[in-house]
Amino acid sequence: MGFFSGRVTFGRYRVQGPSPGMFGPEHLQRLQTHAIGKQKVVSADGVECGWTAGDHLLDTSFDLEKNIVNDALHFCLRVDTMRLPGDLLRAYAQIELQGLAANNSSGIPSAKQKREARELAREKLEEEARDGRFIKRKVFPILWDAPSNELLVGSTSATALDRLHQLFEDTFGCGFEPLGAGQQAFRLAEPRQQTRGVDDATPASFVPGSSPSEVAWIVDEHSRDFLGNEYLLWLWYMLDSESDTLALSDGSEAALMLTRTLTLECPRGQTGRQSISSDGPTRLPEARRAIQSGKLPRKVGLIIVRHDAQYELTLQAESLAVSGAKLPAPEASEERARLEERVVQVRHLLETLDLLYDAFTAKRASDQWSKELAKMQKWLTREERGRVSAVG
Repeated sequence: MGFFSGRVTFGRYRVQGPSPGMFGPEHLQRLQTHAIGKQKVVSADGVECGWTAGDHLLDTSFDLEKNIVNDALHFCLRVDTMRLPGDLLRAYAQIELQGLAANNSSGIPSAKQKREARELAREKLEEEARDGRFIKRKVFPILWDAPSNELLVGSTSATALDRLHQLFEDTFGCGFEPLGAGQQAFRLAEPRQQTRGVDDATPASFVPGSSPSEVAWIVDEHSRDFLGNEYLLWLWYMLDSESDTLALSDGSEAALMLTRTLTLECPRGQTGRQSISSDGPTRLPEARRAIQSGKLPRKVGLIIVRHDAQYELTLQAESLAVSGAKLPAPEASEERARLEERVVQVRHLLETLDLLYDAFTAKRASDQWSKELAKMQKWLTREERGRVSAVG
């Protein structure tokens, strides 16, 4: 059931407007009104969207016990896409064409007959499609957390998000915006009055002569999402040269390990992308050579332990999206208590990720950054690690 079992994958979004406070029957009624199949409106591209209640693909029975857990609203977006199979359409058209051209003296079908054959084939296929045999159904879990007013969406697909934006606004009368690395940096810097430091940030030159003033994959020049790439490199530096335990602003500590997967890319868009899979990817020589040449991390696997809770996940740099997150096994024996515990675990994971990112942004937006950057530059060019030419 979405966020309540197995590994979780999600992007983070801030719902615009005030927090809903407490979810209740009125929210469930809005979901029910816009449940899949209720609106009977299919877009021009043959796609129908609507909400489901989460138990299974066809579940549209929303209720308080199932969908509202610990001040969080859990539901799913279902996207139905009709795709007429091209090979079957061509086969039907060929059969129709043979019949239409059977009496042609030349034995060659005319252009008019070809058009008519295609039209007849499509009509036949659309008639068969009425029973839903050619519909592809996909479900994306969603968790709306009232205390933080965050929307966790179990998909990073741009197409699914486009559908979600319109349906969410139609249902609840408000939109949402992504909480990527740039937006999170501004949000975390605001209580410290460091937003100017975030706003003035430009891509850092970790390798003199190779780090660009722009990052190829950051399309919006006003975005500060490149801070997510710098954050992952900073984590790498801290764990490699300082300590595997980071002190956090709330007085707690988090132990970290970079593991399983690492994706790096040249910010100039010249030398391409490199993906490494290993129990310790950052310890491999090729990973070291990549960052020495100017490549930046775009995705990394993490194991995080805080407050005796261990999380294993993959973190995407620019969006801070989480994929394949393994949460601790719930201790509660009763189903309701287990669901409530699961929401607490998701919140604790988000809190931990925010505190870790906050540890970076507090330095990145302050006058301490120049010293931190100098140490990272020295770390990248240590003699015992070897040197490579700047080709990133």
